[in-house]
Amino acid sequence: MTQAIERLTNLSTTPAFNRLQCKECGAEYEPVAKHVCEECFGPLEVKYDYDVIRNTVTRETIEAGPNSIWRYRQFLPVSSNDPIDVGTGMTPLVEAKRLARRLGLKKLFIKNDAVNMPTLSFKDRVVSVALTRARELGFSTVSCASTGNLANSTAAIAAHAGLDCCVFIPADLEAGKVLGTLIYNPTLMAVKGNYDQVNRLCSEVANTHGWGFVNINLRPYYSEGSKTLGYEVAEQLGWQLPDHIVAPLASGSLFTKIYKGFNEFVDCGLVEAKNVRFSGAQAEGCSPISQAFKEDRDFIKPVKPNTIAKSIAIGNPADGVYALEIAKKTNGNIEDVTDAEIIEGMKLLAETEGIFTETAGGTTIAVLKKLVEAGKIDPDETTVAYITGNGLKTQEAVRPTWVNR
Repeated sequence: MTQAIERLTNLSTTPAFNRLQCKECGAEYEPVAKHVCEECFGPLEVKYDYDVIRNTVTRETIEAGPNSIWRYRQFLPVSSNDPIDVGTGMTPLVEAKRLARRLGLKKLFIKNDAVNMPTLSFKDRVVSVALTRARELGFSTVSCASTGNLANSTAAIAAHAGLDCCVFIPADLEAGKVLGTLIYNPTLMAVKGNYDQVNRLCSEVANTHGWGFVNINLRPYYSEGSKTLGYEVAEQLGWQLPDHIVAPLASGSLFTKIYKGFNEFVDCGLVEAKNVRFSGAQAEGCSPISQAFKEDRDFIKPVKPNTIAKSIAIGNPADGVYALEIAKKTNGNIEDVTDAEIIEGMKLLAETEGIFTETAGGTTIAVLKKLVEAGKIDPDETTVAYITGNGLKTQEAVRPTWVNR
């Protein structure tokens, strides 16, 4: 215990990240608010000194940390000893025995971010990291382009941190997600157009107003928050990796960061190496990554979204090619399902496990079912399905089912 306390003391004084690095050409930059390489226009990622992490972090120091994502602080791109902690993370990993029996699987788990704090989606993870870094970089106004969940998280955590907030959303979002943002009293901009159009507008605003946009100029830091979904699953499985994961695909960032999180734990000696198969889930009405996978392409053709699964309706996914690469090299799959199948997926999870998920989660469960039926998930594999948001936010999807009865 004494050694664990000494290591925790070291964690508070030695940040492990030091640079931004282009994922394509390797060019390096100071860790400022910057997301695109000046040399090749590739995406920037945070570069860590893993020797620092190996020398200070153990399973014991992690377990002695807070019951939130900040137990993994040394793996995250913040230097503050006082990160914005609203209890985000350490959500349940539920052994889904009834759903497993229904599908014919022996070992199925649900990683349930439908109950994440404070706004009931995995976006609370990425925003907690992004706003902590925004505060370190001196931003007083934060913003985002969002399909709903990110707007909820940014507004809520900005309110907690005392930061001014302005968020941009497509005008046709579900009422629950709009209200779930307005309650925190940000400036809300509803734009006539889909997410990709909103994001283009925000890219222009970010370059002129000097705001911290969590998924634009702060994106290298923001995206790292998703790694905690990998860390937590490994820890909750008794410090071991699963055999197969199924996760929703929107921009592709979540998928790639879970993969990165698993690999970081392996590289730092916290878990044993294993080839985890990565399978992705998309809605048929917005499935550019799935289409590329099925056609064995190494590039993404943008599409115009048309699906009830608005939270994953990104027609031009920024990390799509990297998600595609991971699915292929891990012997995983990427599949898509119809809106009707998405609704059935929401109902299936609710009636078997008592978990009410939003349309993105319905997509994940429907794809899980489809992969099992196609023989693409081994019944003996330990499989984890990631549920990323709460069904109370997208009640419109299932309301007609009951109203018409």
